[in-house]
Amino acid sequence: MKSLTSDRHDDTDPVPELSGVSHAVGPDTGRDAADHPIVFFDGVCGLCNRFVDGLLRTDIQGQFLFAPIQGETAAQMLPPLTEEPEAWSILYVDERGLHSRSDAVLAIYSRAGGWRWWLSLGRFTPRLVRDTVYRFVARNRYRWFGRRDTCRLPSPEEHDRFLP
Repeated sequence: MKSLTSDRHDDTDPVPELSGVSHAVGPDTGRDAADHPIVFFDGVCGLCNRFVDGLLRTDIQGQFLFAPIQGETAAQMLPPLTEEPEAWSILYVDERGLHSRSDAVLAIYSRAGGWRWWLSLGRFTPRLVRDTVYRFVARNRYRWFGRRDTCRLPSPEEHDRFLP
């Protein structure tokens, strides 16, 4: 299975590309990732769902779209995922491409603005350190924050923000 992550952990580690996939968001939506970046999240993870809930509360402009990694949109847009859940708890697609691990979280915080923007300053921490912490939390997220039996279902008010 093709991996989203590399075994290299230095600052030159390239961001994985969406090979052969346009930046169009979802099938026939007419939306573009530059205007509506997509946060791919582990739909059964308690921590990932809390992260999405926080973004929904603060993203009053509706700039982010959300899609579970287990869904159709992820299957169409993302390269095959590894069996290691710490590699893919949160992925992020914007006009610059696909971001993974700590780079994804920091890019989301940077774009979210408000008080969350300050968290994006973590990008000045070496990637080796950031990704080590990210993998540790991701590896333990089900034990610490729980695991659902099914993916999150959006409320009627959130329906337009979620992709299948």
